[in-house]
Amino acid sequence: MRRSIAAALGVGALIAGAASTTQAYLKLGTLTPNGVVGVRWTRPIEYFVTNRDTDGVTAPQLQATIDRVLSNWISVPGVELTHAFVGFTGTEPFAADGVSVVGFRSRPELERTLAAATFEFDELTGQIIESDIFFNTAFAWSTADGGQAGRYDLESVGLHEVGHLLGLGHSALGETEMTSSGGRRVLGKRAVMFPIAYPPGNIEDRTLEADDRAGIGDIYQSRAAAVAAGTGTISGRVILNGVGLFGAHITAFHTTSGDMISGFSLNAGGEFAIGSLAPGLYVVRVEPLDDADATSFFGEEDSVNADFKPAYYPKLVAVPRGGSGPRVDIQVVGK
Repeated sequence: MRRSIAAALGVGALIAGAASTTQAYLKLGTLTPNGVVGVRWTRPIEYFVTNRDTDGVTAPQLQATIDRVLSNWISVPGVELTHAFVGFTGTEPFAADGVSVVGFRSRPELERTLAAATFEFDELTGQIIESDIFFNTAFAWSTADGGQAGRYDLESVGLHEVGHLLGLGHSALGETEMTSSGGRRVLGKRAVMFPIAYPPGNIEDRTLEADDRAGIGDIYQSRAAAVAAGTGTISGRVILNGVGLFGAHITAFHTTSGDMISGFSLNAGGEFAIGSLAPGLYVVRVEPLDDADATSFFGEEDSVNADFKPAYYPKLVAVPRGGSGPRVDIQVVGK
């Protein structure tokens, strides 16, 4: 099966929506007869780069950027992945040819699209077969060390897109406001995988946040690595009027480090699980997706309930080293 993740822009907005009803936490998944299976690479990632330059950035600079951001993701402790650049090619991204290609393409009709990722995967195993990324040359790009005014930072957007290539969906850890042009402006965010980009010249998204590291670790850390890292899990349900609530956004705030990790309730029972958590005490909060486009996180066919008030779990939740905290069932009330 092939899935596309479009990254769109609206005055600094990078909105990548995964058309998947099984999108979980920060992970993408596929529904199989045996349940939901995470979408992931199980072999070395080998990729080509389209031999095309754009204004201000050459194809070799694009390749160097992709190599750097792949290394950034894979440097998360316990992540077991390797990658290799195969060579430059005349092939375009999104050709559905069985090979992974990254490149520049001119798509001026996609006036809000900065970049997009797509991947093909085995529906029964979730194993990724290929994944492509294109960067839209309708926008100005830069690889300058300190960023460049008026140009989008290729490394920042590339880090987000490679997150999708690796099987990550979107994080909702961020705040935005509407602009006069109908887009959204970022006020602040705590994840590279938040679906709205910083404006041109900004390079803050070159650094992975705790939410990003937890997401990639939850997919690719081996059990032995997770045990060695001592990470744990918080799980539970979100309940409205005695019934499980689908599509609620749950955050876990570490009271010592200040790290914030997020997840979603993903079935009719309102169940959620947030993994790769450092041991310690957490404040757990649930909130509706009422100030964001729900299709950035779920499929258009999903019925996301945002008609409830934010709520906190009444106690601090202790996550032990290498284990699971107590089950957290959070009662919410309607607006």
